Amino acid sequence: MDWFPRENYLKKIRDFYHAADIIKVITGVRRCGKSCLMETIADELKKGGISEGNISYFDLDSKDYNKITKADQLEQLIQGVPEAKGTKYLFIDEVQNVEGFEIVLNGFRGTGEWSIFITGSNSYLLSGELMTKLTGRYIEFEMFPLSFEEYEEIKKFYGKDIASDRQEELQNYILEGGFPRTILLDSMAAKRRYVQSVIDEIFEKDIRRRLKIRNKSTFETVRSYIINNFGATTSLKSLKKAIEQTGTPVSEATIARYIRALLDAKILYECSRFDMKSKKSLSGEKKYYLADLSFYYVQNTDNRVNYGPVLENITYVYARSHDYSVSVGRIGKLECDFILRDNEMKYSYVQVSYTIAMSKETEEREYRPLESIRDNYPKYVVTIDPLLQQRNGIIHINLVDFMKNGKEF
Repeated sequence: MDWFPRENYLKKIRDFYHAADIIKVITGVRRCGKSCLMETIADELKKGGISEGNISYFDLDSKDYNKITKADQLEQLIQGVPEAKGTKYLFIDEVQNVEGFEIVLNGFRGTGEWSIFITGSNSYLLSGELMTKLTGRYIEFEMFPLSFEEYEEIKKFYGKDIASDRQEELQNYILEGGFPRTILLDSMAAKRRYVQSVIDEIFEKDIRRRLKIRNKSTFETVRSYIINNFGATTSLKSLKKAIEQTGTPVSEATIARYIRALLDAKILYECSRFDMKSKKSLSGEKKYYLADLSFYYVQNTDNRVNYGPVLENITYVYARSHDYSVSVGRIGKLECDFILRDNEMKYSYVQVSYTIAMSKETEEREYRPLESIRDNYPKYVVTIDPLLQQRNGIIHINLVDFMKNGKEF
C-alpha cells in the first residue's frame, strides 16, 4: 500500500536520515501515523539508492515481536540483522515496550554503523533513563493527527470526495477528526468506532499498565470532564468542585495524577498562561486542548459545533505541528488566545474567533488585546470570515485558507 507522505514531518527529518550519531525519536498519540511515517522514510531511503538489505524494521506491537520486552532480547534481535556494507538503517516501532531499550540503542548508536529511528506513543518514552542516557544523542520529532491541509490532501491521495464548500469541509474535518485510518472508512459510525478503539487501546497500553488506577469510573469521570471542557480556563480547585458536583468525590492530587496520565498518553496538551507584563508564566490556571477533536465527538452524541473552543483547538494543534511553542497570554485584564514562539525565538500573537463580521462588539473584543501589545511582532485575528479587514497593522486571516496553504504565523 502507498502511504500518504506527511511532508510537514518528512522535511524536518530528512537532514538526519543518514546521521548515525543521533537517534531519531518520533512521538505522538497512538494511531496518528508514526508507523506510516517511518515506512515512508524507509521507502525514501530505498528510492535514494539504499539497499533493502541495509534496512531493518521491527514493530514491537506486532505478534511477531510483542514478546520482546527485555533489553537482552532487543539486543539479540538487532544483532541478528544480516551483515551489510555501509550504514545500516534500523526502524523500531513502539520501542517503549522494552525495558532498558535506551542502553541497548545507545550501544548500537555508539558504533557509528547504524542510523536509528524509533517511535513511541507516550511521554514515558522521553522520561527517566532515556533523558539521562541519551541527552544530546537523540532528537525528537513530535507528530500530531492530520491537520486540515493534510486532511484534504490525504482525501485526494486516496480518491475520497472533498466537499466543494469549504465551510462544509471544515465541518467534516471537525466531526471526523484527523486520525489517518478514518479517511479510509466511509460511514461516520465506523469512524467513531475506530476512534473509540484508539481510546480503549490508549487506556489499556499507555495508562492502565503504568498507572495503578483503583477506581476506573472516577478516572473516566475526570477524563470525560476534561475532554468535554477543552479550551476552557481551569484549575485543579475548579476541576475538583465541578467533578464533585457530578457526585464523584475526588482529591486535587488524584485529578492532577489523572491529567498527567492523559498528557503523557498525548490525548491532551497543556497550555500554560503567560503574563506579558512580568514576562512570567502564571501558575494555577491552564487550558487543555485535545490531540484530536474526535476524542470529544466520540463520547458525545450531539454533533453541534461550538466554534469558539473548536477553532482554538484546531489553531493550537496546527501551530504545534509547525513547531511553535504555545501559551495563553494575559495583558493586564485582557487575554490573548495564543502567544506563539518559533525556533528562532520570534513571537507572534493570535486571537481566534468564529467571526468578527456580525458584531462591532466582537470585533473590539478580539482586536483590543492585540492593540495593547507594544512590540513589533506579528499579530493575527483568526476567523472563518470570507471578507478580511486590516486594522492597525493587525493581520486578519481566514483559518481555512491559511491552513490549506500550509502557511506559518
